[in-house]
Amino acid sequence: MRKERILIIDDDPDIRDVLNLSLAEHYSISAANNGKEGLEMVKTKNPDLIITDYNMPVMNGPQFVRQLRHDILLRHLPVIMLTGKGETRDMVTGIESGADDYIVKPFEPETLLARIRMILKRTTRSLDANPLTHLPGNSSIMEEFQAYIDNGKPFAVGYADLDKFKIYNDKYGFEHGDEVIRSLARILIDATQQFCGPDAFVGHVGGDDFVFICADDKADAVSQNIIDAFDKISPSFYNDEDRAAGFIMGVDRQGNSVKVSLVSVSIGIVSSVNQKITHVAQIGELGAELKKFAKSVGKSNFQRDQRKK
Repeated sequence: MRKERILIIDDDPDIRDVLNLSLAEHYSISAANNGKEGLEMVKTKNPDLIITDYNMPVMNGPQFVRQLRHDILLRHLPVIMLTGKGETRDMVTGIESGADDYIVKPFEPETLLARIRMILKRTTRSLDANPLTHLPGNSSIMEEFQAYIDNGKPFAVGYADLDKFKIYNDKYGFEHGDEVIRSLARILIDATQQFCGPDAFVGHVGGDDFVFICADDKADAVSQNIIDAFDKISPSFYNDEDRAAGFIMGVDRQGNSVKVSLVSVSIGIVSSVNQKITHVAQIGELGAELKKFAKSVGKSNFQRDQRKK
């Protein structure tokens, strides 16, 4: 059974040692010296929970938590703030910065373990997110669709997924495949936030299927940005030989030996401008149809529904 991962951020090596001794039997532990280093490690260690000190050089605990909450892929992570001070104002500052809990040093290891178990259980139960990317899952996607329909303003939904991905997974394995999916998630977030601002929505349907929602007049620019960014990094997912060749050999779903080009991304755009969108199922049906058409092109592209009803 996989051990849940905890990232400890504290500039005091003695505290890091105490925490490690208290938690290592139950969790997989990694550690950083300050908030800035912690932000970098969050992206590589993929922790399930973070314990951070309040006072640290370079970037303190509250500053770290505020930065964490700005990142859509990381904002879900539960954080326990740890400090040697018991003053009320420190507790309030820690909680207001976005920490989920607060423990004063010195602490009893049993108390800390109980708090960790409670927070992890609560997070797992309440978080509607894809476990690989931590993006909102299907329930949140449907709620977001409905909110846009109810609002009545023009919007567009982009359905994006990867082409030739099964054959890539077969050759390189699921760990490499997961990294490709995470890379696409990051590209989708960056593109939507660049053109649509921090309120842009990106959801993970499952596997290599994603959706994004934005103003209709931004959807084409977002889609082209996604395509350009993904095509730029796509070769980096392959070894030198396959990258130089520009293709890999594999077996398709019918069992035939095939030569396929590097993995690409296809996007189908459903717009509320050309036709009236009245229910969420309508978005899914149109999106599946457009994405299928986009995938038939054979390279990264986006297709917009031009039919008027």
